[in-house]
Amino acid sequence: MRVIFAGGGTGGHLFPGLAVARELQQRDAMTEILFVGTEQGIEARVLPREGFRLETIPVRGLKGRGIRGLLDAAWGIPAGLLRSLTIIRNFRPDVIIGLGGYASGPVLLAGKLRALRCAIMEQNLRPGFTNKLLARFVDRVFISYRESRGYFSGGQVLETGNPVRWRKLPAVKRSEKFVLLIFGGSAGAHHLNLAVVDAMHRLTALAGGLQVIHQTGQADFAAIKAAYDSLPFEAEVLPFIEKMDEAYGGADLVVCRAGATTVAELTAFGKAAILVPYPYAIDDHQRWNAQALQNQGAAEMILDQELSGDLLAGRIQAYVSDRQGIERMAAAARGMGRPEAAARIVDECYALVRG
Repeated sequence: MRVIFAGGGTGGHLFPGLAVARELQQRDAMTEILFVGTEQGIEARVLPREGFRLETIPVRGLKGRGIRGLLDAAWGIPAGLLRSLTIIRNFRPDVIIGLGGYASGPVLLAGKLRALRCAIMEQNLRPGFTNKLLARFVDRVFISYRESRGYFSGGQVLETGNPVRWRKLPAVKRSEKFVLLIFGGSAGAHHLNLAVVDAMHRLTALAGGLQVIHQTGQADFAAIKAAYDSLPFEAEVLPFIEKMDEAYGGADLVVCRAGATTVAELTAFGKAAILVPYPYAIDDHQRWNAQALQNQGAAEMILDQELSGDLLAGRIQAYVSDRQGIERMAAAARGMGRPEAAARIVDECYALVRG
C-alpha cells in the first residue's frame, strides 16, 4: 500500500501520524509512505532523522494573521494545491491521511479532486478549523474523544483514540523516591518553569524523598538549571528529553501542558498528572483536553492564569503524601487510554482501500 500523510506543523499533529506510519510498516514492510508538510513545521526537523521522506508545499495558515499575512496565505492556497496535485501524480497513493494543520488542506483537496480515498485524524476534543472544513469531504474522520462527535456529522466518524509513539513503556528501575516529571512541550513553557522552581523552594522539606526530572526547553535551560543547583533535590534538568518513554516509565506524577499527544500518552500509559493548559492554543483546545481528563478523575487541571508556586507546591505535597490517590488517578487515566489507536486506524485504511 502507498500512503501519504498530510499536515503537521506541531508535534501534536505529527507524532500521531508517525505512530500510524510505524504501524503500517510493521504490518507490511513493503508499504511506501510519504509525508507532505511545510519547511517551517516540526516535520522538516523530525522526519529526516525518523527515516521518512518529506515533500513540502508553499502554504501558510489563515487564522490569526494580519492583512499582509492573510494575503500571503491566500496566495499560497492555489500554489499549494498545484504542488499537491503534482506530488500525488508522482507518488500515486492508495490513501491520504490528514494529520491536521493548514498543510493538510491542499493535499486532501487535491486527493479528492483525483477521486482518492481520504481520511483525517482529529487529536483534540474540539477540532481545528481545517479539520472541521475537510470533514465534509473525506471518507473517514478518526476522533480521539467521544465528545468530538458533536462537531462532525455522518457515519464516517470513528472514535479510535489518538495514536501514541510507543506500544508500551520500557522497563525502568523504579526509584525509591517519589519521581516528579515536568515538561512543557519540546520548546518548554516559561511560566510553568518559573512556577515549578518557586514550588521547589517551598518543598525543600521533601528533598530526601523527591526526585525531579525537568525538561525546560532550550531558552530557559541555563536559568532553570542554575536554580536547581541551589536546591537540595536530586534533579535531572534537561533542555529536551530524548527518551521520553523512559521518563514516563519512571514517573509517579507528571506536571505538564495538555497538548493532544501528551494527553494521549498519559492515558495510554496510565500516568497521574497535573495539567496546566497552554492558554494561547487556538480555540483554547488544551483546556478542553485537560477538562476531559479531570472530569474522569484522570488528572487535575490548574489554569495557567491561576498557576503559582504556592498552589503547585501544595498540590505536589498532597500527592506525595497520598500514594493511593496517585494510584486511583493513574487507573482512571489508564481507563481512558487507547493504546490500540494506531492499529484501529490502519485497519480502517486497509478497509478503505479494499472498498
